Amino acid sequence: MSAASIAPSSANAKLSAREKKWIVYDVGNSAFVLLSTAVIPIYAKSLMPADGNIVSAWGYAQTIASLVIALLMPLLGSIADVQGMKIRFFLGFFGTGVVMCCAMALPLTWLPFLIVYVLATIGLNGSLTFYDSMLIDTTTNERMDKVSSHGYGWGYVGSTVPFILCIALIFGGPAVFGWSTTACTRAAFVITAIWWVAFTIPLLTSYKQVHFRATREHTREAVAGTFTELGSTFGKIVKNKPLWMFMIAFFFYIDAVNTVISMSTSYGTELGIDSTQLVVALLVTQFVAFPCAIIYGRLAGRFGCKPMIMAAVVAYMGIVFFATFFLKSAVEFWILAILVGMFQGGIQALSRSYYGKIIPKDHANEYYGFYDIFGKTASILGTFLVATTTSLTGNASIGVLSIAILLVVALVFLTLQKDPTRQGAAA
Repeated sequence: MSAASIAPSSANAKLSAREKKWIVYDVGNSAFVLLSTAVIPIYAKSLMPADGNIVSAWGYAQTIASLVIALLMPLLGSIADVQGMKIRFFLGFFGTGVVMCCAMALPLTWLPFLIVYVLATIGLNGSLTFYDSMLIDTTTNERMDKVSSHGYGWGYVGSTVPFILCIALIFGGPAVFGWSTTACTRAAFVITAIWWVAFTIPLLTSYKQVHFRATREHTREAVAGTFTELGSTFGKIVKNKPLWMFMIAFFFYIDAVNTVISMSTSYGTELGIDSTQLVVALLVTQFVAFPCAIIYGRLAGRFGCKPMIMAAVVAYMGIVFFATFFLKSAVEFWILAILVGMFQGGIQALSRSYYGKIIPKDHANEYYGFYDIFGKTASILGTFLVATTTSLTGNASIGVLSIAILLVVALVFLTLQKDPTRQGAAA
């Protein structure tokens, strides 16, 4: 069985049932991502003592989760390329994420809560690595841009449903049900976990691993040779110039994208925008990202995936310049939220699908493991640049402007890279 036999042949054809069932996992897991952005940090802060520093504690939690995933994924990805192993690893990480999401509803002090959150985040990000690699088993090269874009698009808008429900519960629950705000927040964690499970079931009932490295009876030998395979894969990446040039470009531009996202809220707070407006602005970004991600997929079908990625990089340069020179009030902050929403989903979706087109299909998990290292460690350099530049110049605007350096470097590598998809051959 090939991907072509389970997906429509035309890039413009309607989504198949299998493609839709793959897409809805983005709807499920994105609910936890959105909650992690706006609710969980605030709740974690409420658990800390008055002299506690939530910024540093939260930063350490995120760093630990990212580091664990970055170290594990290439290794586990190599094993998961064996027939039948991909879904097992996906289930393991997905299950961990959901159980830990529910566990956050327990009456924990701040440190155990952060530990549980780290485990939930590891579960989420681990499942996403295998989920991303499932794209090549779900559809064809010609349809990857469309399917990936729909995943991000529906993930953005779908995740707002449980999020709005949770926010309504947190703010209105005390008056309506007589619960404390803490109890309402804990209930929100359970609601999110239920949503996550509900939108994972379709994928679990439909997924079939099409591309694999070996049959099940060779699993033991494959596990024993995992480290050899990893070294071999790294060597192949180094020898594949178009691939490693894209991976370097991806590291720099996705770093910039993540930094813009993470810095937006802090800028809004500095401008005196209250938490309610910040939450609404976040929702606006989600709703704008929904159609724009899907439109980006269609434009990639017309103009090519890589040109659209490059267009998004240039657009982010404009966003950085806008944030540097024009972001002075709440009005400009709302404009920034809309601009980010226009390009955020598109560049993420096309990066995922483009990478899937230029790697060997039978080693997809292994290659996506390396992709995950670049994606999960991104934003480290960007935030460092912003912090250092701001410290040296005493000007936060100049600090934000430094993000443009990352985008310029990415654009240079993308410009110099020869596009394998344009040459009609996969790497």
